Amino acid sequence: MVRLTILAVCLGVGALSGCTSLEERQRANGDYDYVESEENVPYKVPSDVDTPYLKNDYDIPELGENAPKELIGDKVTVTSPSLVLPLVSGSHVEEGLKEATVWFDQIDDSEPLDTTIWNSVISFLDKRDIGVVEFDKEAQVLVTDWMIIEPDENNSWFNWTTTERSIGRRFEFNLDIKPHGRTAKLKVVLRDYLETVGEEVIADLNLEQSRRNEVEILNQVISHYEKQVRLEDVKRIRQIRSGFGLEMGFNADGDPAYVVDGEYDLVWPRLLLVLRKLGFNVKDLDKSTGLLFVNYGGAESSWWDNLFSKSDSQLELEKTDYRIQVKKQGPKTSFTLLTEESEPFEVKKVTDLYPDFKEAMGTENLDI
Repeated sequence: MVRLTILAVCLGVGALSGCTSLEERQRANGDYDYVESEENVPYKVPSDVDTPYLKNDYDIPELGENAPKELIGDKVTVTSPSLVLPLVSGSHVEEGLKEATVWFDQIDDSEPLDTTIWNSVISFLDKRDIGVVEFDKEAQVLVTDWMIIEPDENNSWFNWTTTERSIGRRFEFNLDIKPHGRTAKLKVVLRDYLETVGEEVIADLNLEQSRRNEVEILNQVISHYEKQVRLEDVKRIRQIRSGFGLEMGFNADGDPAYVVDGEYDLVWPRLLLVLRKLGFNVKDLDKSTGLLFVNYGGAESSWWDNLFSKSDSQLELEKTDYRIQVKKQGPKTSFTLLTEESEPFEVKKVTDLYPDFKEAMGTENLDI
């Protein structure tokens, strides 16, 4: 008997929720007597009595000229405002801005920032089989084809009411690049909207509804962008830890150097690991110029290692300050060992140190 009662209550709640539309659930409900109320007239103070101090903390501000005065009672939307979520590293939003926009700062110098953003937007659209009607790279504008949203078929088991409903949307993406090219603003604008509910057709939305649609699609693009960044980071870390091939060679000036079979942006962090492994301490560095200021202190070894065999991990190198010059060399990267006075090492010294650098540079999952 108790089970039947509980089931009856669940069915009743389910039936009630099934009869409530999404629009009705987004509107205020309850008592609207307040819309008929009139403003109270301030009480009058006799001339021979001091006027008391009145606080204005709870005064209702005056409506502006463009305020939507028709939004009262059940016409007020009570859903929380749509917020742009800057999930990508280096992204942020502009406080108080009503447009669906997000700012991106360049954190990867491998390609221009606008190329990275547009590639992410197009990848997002392609993954969802959404066509592109117009794309002008010079004007930094992209217009999508119709995005068709069908109703969710995974309705609750107790909802027996069905309504044929579909939504079509077209968006315009605008990219505004700062003159220095390292900061860009991506804005989304709802170009067209068409919704059918049974035989009813809705083609116009108010500003709040339009912004909700714009923020929704912008957040999806940002989420896709952030996922791509994470995947690239994982791939990049895997490449750095897997090691690189190294050979004897010369730099662009003809000085003896080591040539690494890898791109500059990957070799640079790998070299920092190698130097630490070999006993170098990095005192200062500048990736933009490729210059490293280091001091050789010798590789650390435990007393346990020295108990059974003589340590051969020390380089045949004086413990003092040195410099290392790293440069791009086509698809590869070279680095040159220099004295503190920026004089290149002699060929014999570079040759003697080559086996140690080659082994450390090629070691997978380098553990330091």
